[in-house]
Amino acid sequence: MVKKLDLGDYIQKLSNLYAREKDYTLEGDIRKNYEYLQKLSNKDFKQPPSVKVLDSEIMHLKKYGNLKHDQIFEFVKIINYFKYLKSRNWPDLAEWFDKIKIPDEIEKILKHYNEKGEVIGFEEIDLINERIKEKKSLIRQQLYKYLNSKKLEPFLVDRQIHLQQGEETLLVRGGFNKVLDAEILGRSSSGFFYVFPRGIEKLKKQLDELESIKEEKLYEIAKIFSETLRKWVKFLEFINKEFDKFDALQARVFMAKNENLEFIIPSFKTKKMYLRDFCHPALKECKPINLEWDKQVLIITGVNAGGKTMLLKSILSAAFMSKYLLPMKIRENSLIPHFKEIKPIIDDPQNVKNDISTFAGRIKEFKEVFGKENLLIGVDEIELGTDANEAASLFKVIIEELMKKNRIVITTHHKRLATLLAQNEEVELLAAIYDEKNQKPTYEFIKGTIGKSYAFETAKRYGIPLNIIQKAKQEYSEDLEKLDSLIEKSAQLEFEQKQKIKELESELESVKLLKESLLRQKEEFNEKIEKEKEKLLREYNAAIKAAKEAIKAKDIKDAHRKLNEAHKIRSKIKIQKEEIKKEFNIGDRVKYGNSVGTIIELKGKNALVEFDGKKLLISKSALKPYLAPVKKTTKIYKPKPDKIDVKLDLHGLRLEEAIEKTEEYLNKAALAGLEEVWIYHGMGKGILAKGITELLKNHPLVKEFKDAPSHMGGYGAKIVKL
Repeated sequence: MVKKLDLGDYIQKLSNLYAREKDYTLEGDIRKNYEYLQKLSNKDFKQPPSVKVLDSEIMHLKKYGNLKHDQIFEFVKIINYFKYLKSRNWPDLAEWFDKIKIPDEIEKILKHYNEKGEVIGFEEIDLINERIKEKKSLIRQQLYKYLNSKKLEPFLVDRQIHLQQGEETLLVRGGFNKVLDAEILGRSSSGFFYVFPRGIEKLKKQLDELESIKEEKLYEIAKIFSETLRKWVKFLEFINKEFDKFDALQARVFMAKNENLEFIIPSFKTKKMYLRDFCHPALKECKPINLEWDKQVLIITGVNAGGKTMLLKSILSAAFMSKYLLPMKIRENSLIPHFKEIKPIIDDPQNVKNDISTFAGRIKEFKEVFGKENLLIGVDEIELGTDANEAASLFKVIIEELMKKNRIVITTHHKRLATLLAQNEEVELLAAIYDEKNQKPTYEFIKGTIGKSYAFETAKRYGIPLNIIQKAKQEYSEDLEKLDSLIEKSAQLEFEQKQKIKELESELESVKLLKESLLRQKEEFNEKIEKEKEKLLREYNAAIKAAKEAIKAKDIKDAHRKLNEAHKIRSKIKIQKEEIKKEFNIGDRVKYGNSVGTIIELKGKNALVEFDGKKLLISKSALKPYLAPVKKTTKIYKPKPDKIDVKLDLHGLRLEEAIEKTEEYLNKAALAGLEEVWIYHGMGKGILAKGITELLKNHPLVKEFKDAPSHMGGYGAKIVKL
């Protein structure tokens, strides 16, 4: 998979950041892992130390074996690293790190190792180390005496002490034995001898004895430590597994930070794939891919060497990287569906070893995906290795079967298969664009059409002689050229017709829904009016009855009391006014603050409104219907612009709040006629700065922007020209 998608170097770069060897997969719930990645991305921490795989050591403990000190120290490094993480006191990660409780007995073991893995804190060992140090010093002094010896001087190669087989030695020429009794421990590449003088063998023997005693003591300590660790082997298994889990996440976080990459979690709720400015990791000079694909099949056609295969690999790579939460160069508002498996059918399977034809190998790969579901299948040059016309019919049926449960991306040069499949509503066409004027591919793509291969033009571009190309054009008959042209035009017309039919059906459905809605509202309104009438009638009858009783009253006080009761009943009668909810349509006149404009496009919860030639994207909730006052004389209405400050301060806001506030501010600044504004976002961790910079890069109202001078905010502010 990694090799087929050209991700080998990328995965190796990730592996280099691991504390110990592992593959690119992640264990556990993907949503929880994504949450941890987001939290760790906002934190500063040191990377874990290099650690060995400890599965065999844990098994050795379970079988009542004893570990050596270097093996024990590997566990010590892991536990000490988690102690460091726990000391950071991160509240949002407490649920994870609080589960790691280090037993007191193991805490005691940790104190007996220094950063180099040497055993410390034992008086006997410390005394032996001191004596070893003394003996080594005496041996070195004796060696220096030999180096300064007049007798030995003619035989010395240099005046240095050399380490050979772990022993300190002298490097001498042949014939040294005439003046020095010594043991030969080795020979240099130049033929000289590494020797150890026998005159200091007594010191060497004493040193060896001390080393032997030290080893015995260390063995006893290791045995005691192993017994303790065996009692807590379940804890060691747990923390070893947690370390691998953290290691896999930290490597991703550091890779994302080092290269300014993003994490995209796959969506389980949609099949839409929206790639925004995606770059394949293998491309050094990448032309970012922007793709919207929401159908079952995507067929990529067009010019040779125009980027078809790389686009296919990019689509599969983006899905692969999202599936395993690998950081990628992409905009964070991209959308990638979740796939159970990603299956690239890309390479030519034919070689000397496997004794299989190209076509047979391809068919074998297709057989493997039948019966599976929720796969993303990528097929490069689908008719490879067989007759194009037969393959078109065969693969049409195969693709139609596979697309029932899977998504498929195909590249092809053959128009017949693309034409056959294009009749299916769940098939989308994408053609590589060729710059005919400059005779080279643009590495851009256009939806809804079948592309031309430009084989002759490509051959010319790569240096095939013109006379050869001319002969080939003559061989390629006019009839075939016309047929190709008709196929392309037919596919284009069919696509346009389908689009028009879909638009008409959509409009018809909208009209039907609107009609049903209006009828329902009318019925509800009539029913509400009838109920309101009945209620008002009852209330008025009660008031009239109370008034009549006042007239019949025997004295004035009683009459006043009855009239007051009637007045109270009357005052409680309220006529409800129906609030009319305004649905905005294209062409409506609306107010935004003190400005009046016209809606020219509706986009979900937002509307694109034109104010005196300026187009602003504004939330519908911020708009009010505008009814122009009826006057006898014609008068041009010119709104009074809102008073607005030339400075916007975003300090203390979250990124979403800051972006929303900036967009609203830019709209108002444009309406007020400001040509230059200042936006203060601060530096901090760089989250606001990055988000605001990306917004300004793509905002239609922004002509240009730059960092403010140092005395006016520097990197923490932007000067924006509108």
